[in-house]
Amino acid sequence: MAEQGNGEHATADAQHWREHGVRVIKGDRLSPAAATTPGMFRQVAIDHARAGAQKLWAGTVTIHPDAKTGAHHHGALESVIYVIKGRARMRWGAHLEFVAEAEAGDFIFVPPYVPHQEINASPDQSLECVLVRSDNESVVVNLDIAAVEQPESVYWIDPIHQAPQ
Repeated sequence: MAEQGNGEHATADAQHWREHGVRVIKGDRLSPAAATTPGMFRQVAIDHARAGAQKLWAGTVTIHPDAKTGAHHHGALESVIYVIKGRARMRWGAHLEFVAEAEAGDFIFVPPYVPHQEINASPDQSLECVLVRSDNESVVVNLDIAAVEQPESVYWIDPIHQAPQ
């Protein structure tokens, strides 16, 4: 009798995991994001509606040459940007007084509440990135701040790696 109970439980588990397990979202099946910025094309891959995600949002963005966002932050969310193609320039700070660039293969981490601006640093090539945020909501708080003329370049060095020479 115990074996039959285990078999029923295994069947129920299999059905549950079939319906609520791994999801594969094909690259040609992404959904255009509801909110977007001129010069940028965002697509949603993972969120609650599409995949049942409770704590993540993921998608892609293509940023036209020379395009940039206004200053904004994403509330309490953490964001990760992975650069697939092109050169990203990030400005951040209370007056966008800091700047750093990332290229294909680089990751960018944006902590909660950090005022920032994303810029395609190329005048003739699109910037393609993957975005991941720590909640399934799309939080964007636009800011009206005066940016400094000449931001300070920042090269982040972790405790293990040294700055390039």
